[in-house]
Amino acid sequence: MDEGAAAGGAAADRDLITVHVKFGGRTLPVTLSSASTVRDLKSLLLPLTDVLLRGQKLIFKGKVLDDTATLESSKVSNGSKIMLIASQGLHQGGKPITQRDIVSLNLKTTSQSELIKTKPIIDRSRWERWKITKIVALSECQLEVIPKEVWTYSSFIRVLDISKNSIKEVPEEIASVNCLEKLLLDANDISDESISWKGVTSLKFLKVLSLIQNQLTTIPASLGALTSLTQLHVANNNLTSLPDEIGLLSQLQVLRAAKNRISSVSSSIGNCYSLIEVDFSSNLVAELPETFGNLQNLKALHLSKNGLKSLPSTLFKKCLQLSTLDLHGTEITNDILRQLQGWEDFDERRRLKSQKQLDFRVESSAGFDEGADEDNRRW
Repeated sequence: MDEGAAAGGAAADRDLITVHVKFGGRTLPVTLSSASTVRDLKSLLLPLTDVLLRGQKLIFKGKVLDDTATLESSKVSNGSKIMLIASQGLHQGGKPITQRDIVSLNLKTTSQSELIKTKPIIDRSRWERWKITKIVALSECQLEVIPKEVWTYSSFIRVLDISKNSIKEVPEEIASVNCLEKLLLDANDISDESISWKGVTSLKFLKVLSLIQNQLTTIPASLGALTSLTQLHVANNNLTSLPDEIGLLSQLQVLRAAKNRISSVSSSIGNCYSLIEVDFSSNLVAELPETFGNLQNLKALHLSKNGLKSLPSTLFKKCLQLSTLDLHGTEITNDILRQLQGWEDFDERRRLKSQKQLDFRVESSAGFDEGADEDNRRW
């Protein structure tokens, strides 16, 4: 193990505390992060005491602990003693823990720290609420794996958000969430080898796929099977290209692929007639295909920090809704733009949009204004 990993592991261990919960004449040791909430602690006590969360009252130094507060903010530290008072009639299953359960208890509590890192404690009421909304929200839950409950309740899920975790694998079971419309996997540790594209691309109702800030270097041709897709977000990866089959996504409206290593764009993108916004900022793109002129619904095009020296000749002439264009950090000058047919109409749309403050943000409108008087200005 390298020194960085060892230091990280040591820091994680320091964050773990063991509290001693008194209940039913016994003391239950529970290990978890000091950043955990009181509700997290109650969730860990549920399988140990069979007392439902709403029936648990935790007393520390004479005060009832607030569910939403963290242990650290509640001054609960390693070795703290907490009293659990259970409301009558709120037991789940059997009676509170007895002497013969101690062996089983010890086995459970030794793995509590791992439990808190790898899966959330999801009580039944939470799943019942999600069944009504059809939205499963597991963002920022310190997950390392997708909880098994997702597959158990897969039939009703329409939105699955497991962003900002440490998920390393998207298994083939994702295909079982067959009515999924929005899949958010941002800011995890997903790589080419750990995502089942077979499972993902079988989601025929999927409209939004977001894989921002992962470890992807490629997207397979099977992406073209997601014909219902309206938004694709793959920024902040290590992609070198997008597959030709992206042209099969005729419903795609938003394509965001900034901060990758994309050097060329397939001409098939011209078949994505529904595109409204395209973002290829901070890549290695040297040239755009002429088929960009086919994107007649295009309103915003972000191309900053690329190696571009020109634009498709028909971009302004045919993309009559285009009003936002970001070319900062490219070699394209105002002289080059003025030579393109349709520049005057685009510039007027850009000015009107800036004045009316429409939905799409303006990319440095002052650059256009000043640039009109400075032929060699780059923006």
